[in-house]
Amino acid sequence: MIPSASSEPPALGPLLSAIKSPDDVKKLMDIQLPDLAAEIRHSLISSLARTGGHLGPNLGVVELSIALHRVFSTPADKFVFDVAHQGYVHKMLTGRADQIHTIRTYKGLNGFLLRSESPHDAYGAGHAGTALSAALGMAAARDQLKEDSHVVAVAGDAAFTCGPTLEALNNISETTKKFIVVLNDNEWSIDKNVGAIAKYFNALQTHSTYASVRNKAANFVEKHAGKAVRNLAHKVEEGAKNLLFPNVLFEKFGLRYYGPIDGHDLHLLVRTFEHLKTLNEPVLLHIITEKGRGYQPALNNPGKFHGLGAYNIEDGSTSLSGPPTASEIFGRTVTDLAKKDQSIVAITGAMPGGTRLDIFKAEIPERYYDVGIAEEHAALFACGLATRGIKPFLAIYSTFMQRAYDMILHDMALQDLPVRLCMDRGGLSGDDGPTHHGLFDIGYLRHVPGIVFMQPKDENEMVDMLHLMASYEKGPIAIRYPRGPIAGTPISPTRSEIAIGKAEVLAEGSDVALLGLGTMFEMALQTKALLEEKGYSVTLINPRFIKPLDAETITRYAKQCKVLCTFEDHVLHNGFGCGVIELLHDAGVYTPVERIAWPDAFVEHGKPEILRELHGLTPEAAVAKITKHLQTK
Repeated sequence: MIPSASSEPPALGPLLSAIKSPDDVKKLMDIQLPDLAAEIRHSLISSLARTGGHLGPNLGVVELSIALHRVFSTPADKFVFDVAHQGYVHKMLTGRADQIHTIRTYKGLNGFLLRSESPHDAYGAGHAGTALSAALGMAAARDQLKEDSHVVAVAGDAAFTCGPTLEALNNISETTKKFIVVLNDNEWSIDKNVGAIAKYFNALQTHSTYASVRNKAANFVEKHAGKAVRNLAHKVEEGAKNLLFPNVLFEKFGLRYYGPIDGHDLHLLVRTFEHLKTLNEPVLLHIITEKGRGYQPALNNPGKFHGLGAYNIEDGSTSLSGPPTASEIFGRTVTDLAKKDQSIVAITGAMPGGTRLDIFKAEIPERYYDVGIAEEHAALFACGLATRGIKPFLAIYSTFMQRAYDMILHDMALQDLPVRLCMDRGGLSGDDGPTHHGLFDIGYLRHVPGIVFMQPKDENEMVDMLHLMASYEKGPIAIRYPRGPIAGTPISPTRSEIAIGKAEVLAEGSDVALLGLGTMFEMALQTKALLEEKGYSVTLINPRFIKPLDAETITRYAKQCKVLCTFEDHVLHNGFGCGVIELLHDAGVYTPVERIAWPDAFVEHGKPEILRELHGLTPEAAVAKITKHLQTK
């Protein structure tokens, strides 16, 4: 049985319960550190079973986090975790262990690091590839301010497939002298890592000489750490170094390379960091860790346990009941379309499971591309395919598509290239919080010249829109859809043709016109019922298209009704409702328009129903806004 989030929080172990700040980690005896690691793992497994979260990544960095706090002193020293989804252990060691059971719940701890949550959180994140650049900026600021502190950037191997990480590497040696990068190498991001750099790291781990070099590195640190050591990597046999590191990748960037070492050997990690903090040159420590360490279900299925909802502690099982998600419908539909059309290909950026392109990968692997955490490259790659008549479906979360904005505008739209943008998690992403809410894509896409942009009100309409996208050839075309199911509508075997820029009118009235976009159509329907109970006559419209808007339908009902109200799972500013206001203004129609959408702010994490009530995205709030413009009936 999956534990209830409302049940009593798991008890902390005696060592962990005594950790109120990093100073308490320093007070422990060396012999107690493995027991502290065990207590942390037990607490993570027990707490996240109730709330869900990034279990696998955090189980893999327990020893690393303890060692960092054992050697360095935050908040004076700065730790910058790439993505920061592996920051749970850091939270526990900085006075938040007794709150870990609240993680990703409303008013509880955030699932990523937040500067506003603790002075020990030097940098907030949620997207990959940010750590090295941000940490380098902190190191440069430290140098400018003449301070004597340390900056440590912790990045997974997947982050080194990301453009910003490589850009930062190119600048480190010319920017600062005292800088530590920890390469946490576990072969995974959300899914199995791909690309040349991932293969390079994998070759290090699987090479026949690897174990020998690793042991020599460990023995050398044990023997010499704390003394006048110049360079661990240069002390191992030169022949083995040339064999394993033919390009000396990081040293070419000006970073002294150390490792690889066992990232779960606490004593070795502490001794290594004690030595590295004495150096006055940029260094990179390469550690090997095991994602999901200490919990067999997470070891068996690293992809699933990267981030998940509540689970059964005994076997790691999760509840799979309910209608298919929009992601599942996308993956299944595009795969079926590709079986009939040999020109269709699918592209993702390290998210085959999240976007459900794993369905496509399993059935049509020769036309499936995972480019790693490289959204800008993915968009340009799709553009290149489109120039040759190939039909790319590019599936990226809305929050990550932000990175490809320049390519969408400059490369796709300017050249009228028919790339199909499929934006998963369009709208609120609930427990993941502000870094992952897809609440800005309408704003950054609706002004792009020539783009077609749509959102379905239910599952059948989504399938119909994907069919439309497969046949569209005039330029970029985009669809946004939510995390989870859309409306729970069973898929019909018959398809309906959707005309571009044409809305669907489901009811006609003379007092109020409601335009419910996508997942917010249900709220518009509920608002209609409340208004009709009060005696008002209501028009109900499914807009379907964000761009081009159905100008004829919208202006007709704006003239017919006394007030319009738009509903969208997006921020108010530059959203769908703004487009309706602009349209009516240009048409010389000045019927009042009320908008139900998210505020001009970064929305916190929590269950969608809680946040909608908090921010006024409810039928009752809509009725209150609308009836201000109407005479009482």
